[in-house]
Amino acid sequence: MLPSIKSVFVAFTEEGRSEHSSALAYAMSLSQQAGAHLTLQAASMRYGVPGSLVGAFGAELINRENRRISELADAFADKARGRADLAGVTCMIETPSLIYANLCDRLLAHARVHDVSILDLEKDPVQRDRGLIEAALFDSGRPVVIVPPGCEQFSAKRILIAWDGGTSAARTVGDAMPFLREADEVEILTVSGEKDLSSSLGGTDLAPHLARHGIKVTVRNVALTQPDVASEIRQAAGAFGADLVVCGAYKHSRLREWLLGGVTQSLLRDSTLPMLMSH
Repeated sequence: MLPSIKSVFVAFTEEGRSEHSSALAYAMSLSQQAGAHLTLQAASMRYGVPGSLVGAFGAELINRENRRISELADAFADKARGRADLAGVTCMIETPSLIYANLCDRLLAHARVHDVSILDLEKDPVQRDRGLIEAALFDSGRPVVIVPPGCEQFSAKRILIAWDGGTSAARTVGDAMPFLREADEVEILTVSGEKDLSSSLGGTDLAPHLARHGIKVTVRNVALTQPDVASEIRQAAGAFGADLVVCGAYKHSRLREWLLGGVTQSLLRDSTLPMLMSH
């Protein structure tokens, strides 16, 4: 049980491809186990093009496509409602049809009044869904669980914390406490060799804090041997048998990430485990 998780938010955006959402199944499972209220935003991505640019015929085509996408979102919501009823999950569902900017604002508004938000992983950094993930991570002020395809059952028995002693890592550990307290085992991973950690307190300093909360915790320090820190995190999570990774979200300029990569971007690109992140 997760007694302090009372409200869960999950967002799905229909863009006309009838995509499957592992995040919805994961959020449903989490809500069922926690006895939490679930809010689903099953939105349709609306195309907003002025009629003066496309003419009457083009405007009709756009309106027809918007109606089609909206109907797909409604069908997704109907199926979700049935699944929630079968699972005994109290669920509120909305199906807004919005252009991207308004959809992003609506998602953030919901995320800010829930304990945790659940979103599907989007590997491509130029896709709109990636933009929604980044907005939730950096602008909601709340933790986000990002769910890869196929991860449809919530479990947090073994949790790996990626720890560098920084602000985002500290914030994320605090946000993850409801999950950490219920875990069977927690491992703190610190990777040295990628940046200067000399002014930060390491995992051996974080461990007593978690232990005081009744968390069974171990510490692992490794030197960077993989191509990047994200690869070390993925390898350590696999070796530990983690079912959830807790890590801070870090934001750099687009140019820097394109030239040098970035731990957050790399994790979002290749993760096979759910990740609880915040900033």
